[in-house]
Amino acid sequence: MDNNSFFAILIGGLLVNNFVLSQFLGICPFLGVSKKLNGAVGMSLAVIFVMLMSTAATWPIYTYLLVPHELEYLQTIVFILIIAALVQLVEITLKRFIPPLHKSLGIYLPLIVVNCIILGRAEAFASKNSVGLSAMDGLGMGCGFTAALVVMGSIREFLGNGTIFGWPDGGLI
Repeated sequence: MDNNSFFAILIGGLLVNNFVLSQFLGICPFLGVSKKLNGAVGMSLAVIFVMLMSTAATWPIYTYLLVPHELEYLQTIVFILIIAALVQLVEITLKRFIPPLHKSLGIYLPLIVVNCIILGRAEAFASKNSVGLSAMDGLGMGCGFTAALVVMGSIREFLGNGTIFGWPDGGLI
């Protein structure tokens, strides 16, 4: 694959196939943590990490473990386990190193596991494409989620509190 393919996949996930804005998937954590920009950014980084790592891990596991042993029927369960392990890693890390962010994300952080976006991309794209393309797709989709969440978080925080990142008037005045 050439660089144009990587770029097209990245831009597709960011703009064209943005699953929040075009497909209305992942709305629960999107609306739940977009009240303040800090929570929106924290959730965005968690989703990018989980998307990137899960999509990169999906293809080799599917290709080298499930297919040779004729266990393709287990792909959904295996993919959910991969995603759950990554979310658990994020949750433990946040709880240990950034407790206020962990507390502000609350129940929405574990909901990443059942987020149909991540599982859907793992099954629809990552299991059928190379690790590099899958990782780029995960990064693009995660960045698309981030863009939508940061814009919504900025608007909601500014209209609700008159702040952005806790700064009065968004730090503009």
